[in-house]
Amino acid sequence: MRDLSAEAFGQHLLQKHVLPARTRAQIEKAGRSTTPARPLRELWEASELSAAEFADEVSDYWGIARLSLPQLLAATACLDGFSRRFLRESTIFPTRDGDGGYCLAVADPSDTAAIRAAEIVFGAPVEIAVASFEDIATVLDQRIDAEGAAPDDSLRTATQHSEDDIESLRDLASGAPVVRALNDLLERAVELRASDIHIEPFRAGLVVRMRVDGLLRAVTAPSGIPPQALISRVKILAGLNIAERRLPQDGAARVRVSRAELDIRVATMPTQHGESAVIRLLPRDRGLLEMGKLGLSVRDEAVMTRMLALPHGMIVVTGPTGSGKTTTLATILSILNEPTRKILTIEDPVEYEIPGINQSQVKPAIGLTFASAMRAFVRQDPDVIMVGEVRDAETAHIAIHAALTGHLVLTTLHTETAAAAVPRLIDLGIESFLLRSTLRAVVAQRLVRILCDRCKVPHQLTAEDLAADPRLAGVGFRAGEVLHQAGGCERCGGTGYRGRNGVFEILEMSDEVRKLVAPQMDSHVIDAAAIRGGMTTMLEDAVAKCRAGLTTVPEVFRVTTIR
Repeated sequence: MRDLSAEAFGQHLLQKHVLPARTRAQIEKAGRSTTPARPLRELWEASELSAAEFADEVSDYWGIARLSLPQLLAATACLDGFSRRFLRESTIFPTRDGDGGYCLAVADPSDTAAIRAAEIVFGAPVEIAVASFEDIATVLDQRIDAEGAAPDDSLRTATQHSEDDIESLRDLASGAPVVRALNDLLERAVELRASDIHIEPFRAGLVVRMRVDGLLRAVTAPSGIPPQALISRVKILAGLNIAERRLPQDGAARVRVSRAELDIRVATMPTQHGESAVIRLLPRDRGLLEMGKLGLSVRDEAVMTRMLALPHGMIVVTGPTGSGKTTTLATILSILNEPTRKILTIEDPVEYEIPGINQSQVKPAIGLTFASAMRAFVRQDPDVIMVGEVRDAETAHIAIHAALTGHLVLTTLHTETAAAAVPRLIDLGIESFLLRSTLRAVVAQRLVRILCDRCKVPHQLTAEDLAADPRLAGVGFRAGEVLHQAGGCERCGGTGYRGRNGVFEILEMSDEVRKLVAPQMDSHVIDAAAIRGGMTTMLEDAVAKCRAGLTTVPEVFRVTTIR
């Protein structure tokens, strides 16, 4: 007679499958386990089989019928008398067949205690069928929500009910299917070079999108994984409280995906259909930070190099969120990073770790803000100070006075153009005479998607093109010019673009511009003076990149505006 124990099944897997030595050792350990917990689940998690493959092996070994997810969903659930926690922990799904008999879908036929408990509840023998751990978890999630709690659950207090749900959710989120699903998403994000993963529950189901080259792209959501389990797994990874589902939470973690090590930032938000989560991916191996990789024109690179040679003053980088300001600042810091300079930064968060630079992250909960850090910095004898963002008058004043007293200060602002940074700083309470003395340059930037070299398509502009879009003539394009359009291939995921590069305008504080720094001064006047002095606008820089075949006309107009 065949031995139907979990240990015997583990030996069967070892004999039938070629598995790595590490996995074989884990299976042997799981097979010998004497813990009362789920022995077959341990075997599955130790193996390299998918949930469906493992269920097929179980069905063949025990000689029991195999049920698929569609069959489970079509079955008549019979959950009366069973608690939610018991069903989920035992991974069983009780049903009633057309003849009035009872059937129990199980993932672990060796769990005789769960089978016996079902027979006691029904008061009759049950027929056993095998389904995968993932399929049973999926159908339980749908049917329990639809049919409500079982009678014995309703007798519990609300507190006990909540605790049971949280513990069940924690167990589910720590299970191999959910862990594997999140790892698959992270691997897919690395493969696509995505900067963010958006996990969003809606009435129709879970939606997963990834931000690639600045634009969101929908990807296939994990099948058979309850949304709240995937969100809980993300929260566990980031050290967040999975019991708190009413308030936003933020966290961070360091994970290894394939051969890459990632720092991730996690932000959750309660929504109408459950919690959504955004995972920001910050690869630790982000390549060398070099001026030539930013996309600066020859003139702008010369201006930037000249500004960085100054011993003190303030350099401001402006642009909306996601415009590459952090990368520009990190590149500047890498250039300035020499043993002869002490460099301090306060950031939110620290996205680039640069050896040799003292980097700090704001922690408002304990009073470490941009302003408080800046006050401490000036007592640390620094040569260069970088403050992630000037958000308020206090931070602006401290930064200006630090620049005035012999420090090179780097910071960011959220303004539309380089010239708009001047009235913005005055609006924050900075006296115009101080600004004239300390501000050295303002760098405004955006990011445009770069055409994929393998599939970009040349296109000669025609009179019809110019008539269809008057903006083309407005920025200097003429009929007969050869530009390029996005194609689409396997390398770029069919988008026609691969990677991004910056378009810049650098406002240097010349004597003419400095005279215009005054209260109520219109930024357009400053802008015009800077252009007369030779400043290349972002639009002109983007058009030059378009003519060079690096990007397309739609990208130029997507990220820049005609003044």
